[in-house]
Amino acid sequence: MTDDGIYVYGIVRADHPLPSHLRGVGEPPGAVERIVEGRVAAVVSQAPQKLRARRRDLMAHQEMLLALADDGPVLPMRFGMVAPDEAVVRRQLSDDQGRHLAALEGLAGRVEINVKAMPADGSLAALVKSDATIRGLREAVRRQPSYEAKMRLGEAVSTALSRRATEAGHDIVRALTPRAHAVCAGPEVSGCQVNVSFLVDRSDSADFAAEAERLAGHHRERVALRVVGPLPCYSFLEPRALAGRAGG
Repeated sequence: MTDDGIYVYGIVRADHPLPSHLRGVGEPPGAVERIVEGRVAAVVSQAPQKLRARRRDLMAHQEMLLALADDGPVLPMRFGMVAPDEAVVRRQLSDDQGRHLAALEGLAGRVEINVKAMPADGSLAALVKSDATIRGLREAVRRQPSYEAKMRLGEAVSTALSRRATEAGHDIVRALTPRAHAVCAGPEVSGCQVNVSFLVDRSDSADFAAEAERLAGHHRERVALRVVGPLPCYSFLEPRALAGRAGG
């Protein structure tokens, strides 16, 4: 490793194989290796001098974690985690070995599926048909158009579309929850009414995503659903960040 530090992808069991067909972040891409400490290891590469959240590096980070997960559980680090040196990595692996092993055991054979719910495209007609308040405001604009009347109508429509998408999204989450080992609400995302991740068995991930899409079809007049996965299990662990800097 160099004075630029050590880029950390994630934490695995000590005997976890490395994907031979992938390289790490940076230009040229860094060679990936393990730092083994006891029964756990950090998957690392040389940290680039100028690390930025470029698409190529974001994809390299994600692909590395997904490839690692094919051979067993991984505690993923977010993009851009750089430790100052190997001694820091080894010390924190050693200090948290028991907790890391327990977390790896809990994630074995499991993946994350993320579901985001947004107002459905073209749902205005269904809203007008079902909402008497919106119909009244729309008629008022037709009878006496004004800036204020149009603003009231626009705000009411936006609020109603968001409310309907939120309700439908929560209905879908409730229906999917019994199929998951754990559920975690994600951060607020602009234009998104519901952002939830599910921890599911890898063997069930395709059927889980299909069920989410099927449920979305039942609520298509209210909500558009975006289902992404399988993903590394970012949402279902809180590993203590390796001391260093977050790039990008």
